[in-house]
Amino acid sequence: MNSLKKLSRRNLKLLPISKILAFAFVLFFFTLTLKAQNQPIKTGADQTDLYIPLLKGKRVAIMANQTAIIGTTHLVDSLQSLGIQVVKVFGPEHGFRGNVSAGEKVSDETDPKTGIPIISLYGKKNKPSAEDMADVDIMIYDLQDVGVRFYTNINALSRLMEACAANSKELMILDRPNPNAYLIDGPILDMKYKSGIGMFPIPMSHGLTVGEFAQMANGEGWLTNGVKCKLRIIPVANYNHDMEYTLPVPPSPNLNTQQAVLLYPSTCMFEGVYLNHGRGTYFPFTVLGSPELKGIYDFSYTPTGIKGMAETPLFMDQVCYGLDLREFDTDKLRKSGQINFKWIIELYKAHPHKEKFFDSSLSNQMGTIEKLIGTGEFRQQIISGVSEEEIRASWEPGLSKYKEMRKKYLLYP
Repeated sequence: MNSLKKLSRRNLKLLPISKILAFAFVLFFFTLTLKAQNQPIKTGADQTDLYIPLLKGKRVAIMANQTAIIGTTHLVDSLQSLGIQVVKVFGPEHGFRGNVSAGEKVSDETDPKTGIPIISLYGKKNKPSAEDMADVDIMIYDLQDVGVRFYTNINALSRLMEACAANSKELMILDRPNPNAYLIDGPILDMKYKSGIGMFPIPMSHGLTVGEFAQMANGEGWLTNGVKCKLRIIPVANYNHDMEYTLPVPPSPNLNTQQAVLLYPSTCMFEGVYLNHGRGTYFPFTVLGSPELKGIYDFSYTPTGIKGMAETPLFMDQVCYGLDLREFDTDKLRKSGQINFKWIIELYKAHPHKEKFFDSSLSNQMGTIEKLIGTGEFRQQIISGVSEEEIRASWEPGLSKYKEMRKKYLLYP
């Protein structure tokens, strides 16, 4: 800023008008950036003045869970108190109140607090029916995401977009920061491994908010039959992708700490190997271990059945030995700008029964390593001892092409 001030009026007079205008634009943008950095982040939901007038007199449906808050009050409660007619709520994986274990089917119910019917989209069906949408004028989506391909909220969002498009309903997205937005890394999903934990040709960590993802899904024609959803996005204020953001509410039962959220892009790949990654403890995704690593690692923990988190975890009631990442400095991940897969390399090398390591039939977890990583090469690369540099090189040019494509859909600098 001081160097900018040193540019004298005399020097400005010597510059052509185009350069003076360019200088003025840079100065203006720099001032706005400084101002934004000194302002608190405001989620889309927090900015009620931008969207409450658009909801007055309309029948509103909401897809939300426990993360949909205005301040400290749930969105549904807030809208009702403001006189908005909420006719129904759609619940995702883990349920409307976020208390159902991962992968467990969720039933329809009536919310005891508000009396509003809650329709599960993680049970008998995964998107609203025409009947569900018949008495709805506008749909709202407000779910906190964590910025990775295998976190199922973006899948739920895409199906909701398809239902809105099929029934000519507008979808309003109350956008929220992505706590891992700085991170754009991992291979692009090979669509032959498309599954419930990976539906779109994006990297493991995609660097988008849900509002930006929705624009990308529309723009790239990823919705079924290429349909387009009418979107209205209420963006986050005073925010950019490099900002650190601590989630005020755990986004799901097993992402119950900020440490878990920040490690998740790197530790969720252990869903696809024969290791426990903290399920069955109160610190999931921050510890990694197996009974078979006894004598190799000193750190130990014992997974147990925990209702609402993991009721039958891998190696239940067995002492596991391995890595404790609860105090790992996550700033190292931010500085590297990369997913850490040194841990999976280390633990594979340490494991005494390597033939078991990638055997998903033994692990009984969320998916194979191929579905999580998104490529068929990774398993063999680890087994063959391929270097980290060579593994990363194999992700190109897809990752670079994605980064360029992503720019079209960004809402934030």
